[in-house]
Amino acid sequence: MFNYLMPTKVIVGENCVSENPKELILGTKCMIVTGRTSGLKSGALGCVTSVLEENNIEYLVYDCIGNNPTIEECAEGGKVAREFGCDFLIGIGGGSPLDACKAIAVYAVNEPIEGSAFEMHDIFKGNFANKPLPMAAIPTTAGTGSETTPYSILTLHKINNKQSFSHPDVFYKVAFLDGRYTLNLPLQVARNTAIDAMSHLLEGFTDKKASPASDYIALEGLRVIGKYADNLKKGNFTIDICTDLLWAATLGGIVISQTGTTIVHSMGYALTYYKDIPHGMANGLLLGEYLERTKAVLPEKVDKAMAALGMSLNEFKAFLKECLPCDVTFNEQELIKWSETAIKAKNVSVCPFDITQSDEIEIYKKCLL
Repeated sequence: MFNYLMPTKVIVGENCVSENPKELILGTKCMIVTGRTSGLKSGALGCVTSVLEENNIEYLVYDCIGNNPTIEECAEGGKVAREFGCDFLIGIGGGSPLDACKAIAVYAVNEPIEGSAFEMHDIFKGNFANKPLPMAAIPTTAGTGSETTPYSILTLHKINNKQSFSHPDVFYKVAFLDGRYTLNLPLQVARNTAIDAMSHLLEGFTDKKASPASDYIALEGLRVIGKYADNLKKGNFTIDICTDLLWAATLGGIVISQTGTTIVHSMGYALTYYKDIPHGMANGLLLGEYLERTKAVLPEKVDKAMAALGMSLNEFKAFLKECLPCDVTFNEQELIKWSETAIKAKNVSVCPFDITQSDEIEIYKKCLL
């Protein structure tokens, strides 16, 4: 038995924002949630504000979202949204703004008050009375897939790590994929985010919640990214290639919406929190060893995944090494500390192979020391 839910409408193609104003406008007063520079530099923010102005929609640009947003920053965004009185949100950016937008949509209509029925951290329980504001998503990186997931991953300093909340009401209503918005990304950002998408597709394809539906989508996403392995190594992107990579990332989001992720993500969070390693790179540093261990229990699946990418597993590991130059140093004691948190993550239960804290320490050591 398996379930499949994907309530997000996805519109793909050049100029899809300006040519679909009725899909973008979800109310009468809008707050745009974006990063400090991503929305503006990509050109997406200008396209969105033009559509809103042409249709006489009042809007506020909230461009306070940095990398790895905290729960406190999202609660503050919710306060701004409440005070502005908006009735829909548009998220523009990579994973950080798109994830933050979901939390802001919750806090905008559920004011967190200490000692009340809804406190700030109750968002992680899905414990909110009022339905979040409707949202539209415009990704400016091809990796996170947040535009088609019910997840929001936030930094939580009280546990010195990241933590996610999930709720079906924080799916975006519509997502717009336009390769123009990712065309001029720095090459390393394009690599990191594409490998994040690969990680979603591979983890979802191999974990215990995988289904025939998610498998079909995962293999298609891997096939699309695999076509552009040389571009990711050398650069040289076109709008069409960027749109394809956005589509593959969206497919990755669709997959993990059904399956969730595995230990690659929970182990990778510490690398981002403590070492400021970008999320996709953190996943990629661990992904090869994860697949080696997965192959011992699911050899046919790993072979199918590699065939879709057009590489052998050894070639894929070499691809990761070439695309992820990392000069960060690690020591054994911090790896042991990180494993104490990672082994408690919910996604340990869907890992395709048996995993203990000692195993996670061994994986960290093999990949990072």
